[in-house]
Amino acid sequence: MIATHRSTARLSPTREHPDYAIHVAFQGELGAYGHQAIAQRWHGDAVPAPSASFEHVVTDVAWEMADFGILPVWNSVVGDIAGGCAAVRLARSSPYGLIVIGDTHVVVRHHLLALPGNRIEDIEYVTSHPVALAQCGKFLAAHPKIRPISGYDTAGAARDLTMHGTRNAAAIAGRIAAERYGLIVLEADIQDVPDNVTHFLIVARPVRNSGASRMPRASEVVRW
Repeated sequence: MIATHRSTARLSPTREHPDYAIHVAFQGELGAYGHQAIAQRWHGDAVPAPSASFEHVVTDVAWEMADFGILPVWNSVVGDIAGGCAAVRLARSSPYGLIVIGDTHVVVRHHLLALPGNRIEDIEYVTSHPVALAQCGKFLAAHPKIRPISGYDTAGAARDLTMHGTRNAAAIAGRIAAERYGLIVLEADIQDVPDNVTHFLIVARPVRNSGASRMPRASEVVRW
């Protein structure tokens, strides 16, 4: 199915992000792990472009709103990430015809975030992406009072907590999201295993491939 794209213009050029800068689409809000993957892979030389969904990452690249897209496809705790895998299949299908040109791996460290002044005893529910909640199952089982609520993004949950949160609310996200949205870390590293790693694939339009020598080749045969 072809996505109905939101009406978002390509990021306008600024002194920090000139028009010739590389724009990379990712699912979520600034501060998400996709944003972290972009910073890690391009070393600050790319403009992160938030997208509302994995499908929108594909359309952003296909319709030249972004130069590249980055999609999570596998995690060491939960295995294949269904939404990301489906987006890669969509990207490679007609009419999009995108190609996978590289990958990167991000170490995922989840933290329980809250508004300043809150204590863990105050928290009654926590919001995050469903995959992040699944990766913190042991912590949630040890705190049955805290009810998990699925959101569309880790950093989005952190942002919404800052904007609309209450004393009994929390979010699960990374430290970069805590710093960006002015939250405190109530409990650090609450993921089930310490070596929690997510594998991201990078997609691009075929016309970009000849000029993508800066990109690594995918580290494994893509099966999606």
